[in-house]
Amino acid sequence: MNVALVTDSTSDIPPELRARIGVRVVPLYVHFQGKTFKDWEEITPADLFKGVAAGADLPTTSQPSPQDFEVAYAEALEHADRVLSIHISSKLSGTFQSASIAAEKYGGRVQVFDSQAASAGIGMMVLRAHELLSEGTELEEVVRELERIRDDHIVRFVVATLDYLRKNGRIGGAQAFLGNLLNIKPILTVRDGVVDAAGRARGEKRALKEMVKTFREWAQGREKVRVFYLYTGAEEAVHALREEIRSLGGGIEEVYTSEIGAVIASHTGPGIYGYYAYSL
Repeated sequence: MNVALVTDSTSDIPPELRARIGVRVVPLYVHFQGKTFKDWEEITPADLFKGVAAGADLPTTSQPSPQDFEVAYAEALEHADRVLSIHISSKLSGTFQSASIAAEKYGGRVQVFDSQAASAGIGMMVLRAHELLSEGTELEEVVRELERIRDDHIVRFVVATLDYLRKNGRIGGAQAFLGNLLNIKPILTVRDGVVDAAGRARGEKRALKEMVKTFREWAQGREKVRVFYLYTGAEEAVHALREEIRSLGGGIEEVYTSEIGAVIASHTGPGIYGYYAYSL
């Protein structure tokens, strides 16, 4: 059985890799300065940060329509028997709902999967699905493996400023002011499909050490671990993070490092970096 893969733009899979594995990517939308842009195709995080720094209102985002997904599924099913559609957490976006509505049109030929993740967390599942499907694994077994990864992985990331989290209602204004004043770096995770606090550290170096320590403890006893790095506007920081994790040795496989797109950046702000990882 030939199975095609579909995902959405918040998977943040590097463009050359998307082309190589043949996954169709349905873009989310960014609404900024009176215009609407397709994520990854028509706007970059740098465009957002420059505009906000100049005084523009914070951007808003929206999911693709069911019709957007219908087009992707119709194209995929011209060359495949089934479609596996892997998307951003349903608790973070209405994208999964739009995809599910569109899938109803195709009589069970499209299976929609809620990653309960974002960015590289979606990307790592798309790549694992591609790997297994290329080996001839049945779709049902592929989905079981994605469920395993969804239930057993690690994610940590930090942001450079708390202002975007404040403007998005994640934290209070006084907390954001105090955090910025004291150089507190919130260490965040995605738990049960939503962004949640995982700790905090004073200063960049301590935040980096804490993320590496958490990774080391999680990876202990696991024979092979795949790591996916994410960042925007923090190339030096993500490079330092990679080097620290590489130095741990063992069965660590670095898969890719990807800049996040404009949709995710709209909610996190600049200077974000971190990782997703799962074990085989």
